[in-house]
Amino acid sequence: MERGICLVLGYVFGLFQTGYLYSKSQNMDIRNYGSGNAGSTNVLRVMGKKAALIVFAGDAGKMILACVLTGLLFQKQPEYLYLYLLYTGFGVILGHNFPFYMGFKGGKGIAASAGLLASLDWRVMLICLVVFVATVAITRYVSLGSILVMILFFIGMCFYGYRGDYGLAAGALPEFYIVAAVISFMGIWRHRTNIKRLLTGTENKLGAKKE
Repeated sequence: MERGICLVLGYVFGLFQTGYLYSKSQNMDIRNYGSGNAGSTNVLRVMGKKAALIVFAGDAGKMILACVLTGLLFQKQPEYLYLYLLYTGFGVILGHNFPFYMGFKGGKGIAASAGLLASLDWRVMLICLVVFVATVAITRYVSLGSILVMILFFIGMCFYGYRGDYGLAAGALPEFYIVAAVISFMGIWRHRTNIKRLLTGTENKLGAKKE
């Protein structure tokens, strides 16, 4: 029951589509421009840095709020709390990526995943941030940086989970790894078209002209 509550709670928070709502406030629908994605990267290319920062903050913030609420709800179950946080995070990402009221056409969940990292472990978040910034600075491929972040997210969860840093009950640990793997895979899978373009050398670079 707790897992179901976390998934539903997360999905509801994920339905707050910052990119879509912000673009509508500017009399446009971001899904009709650029890549057609409702996430912060497409907003950056189409609407500029200020809009992208607002969207990123909104998408990461909804994840943080959902995780804070989860922490309050299940504070008496510390041995399962981090597992429940992962379920909540997965729910938020599902709501962000597949909002029912937008025909299940949302974002890719990277900004939301950043909020999950901030809620779970500052050490993994810092590593992911450094790798993301360095990758984008060197290659100018935001998608490549995002893919690497999702890989490092899973590695970080496994490493610190195995060390016992999250205080998980023995029975919860394997499930923790599985949910972390699903979240990581979701982020990479949502970039499948980007991966194809990266392999063919046709991926859009940061700073390229708007479509």
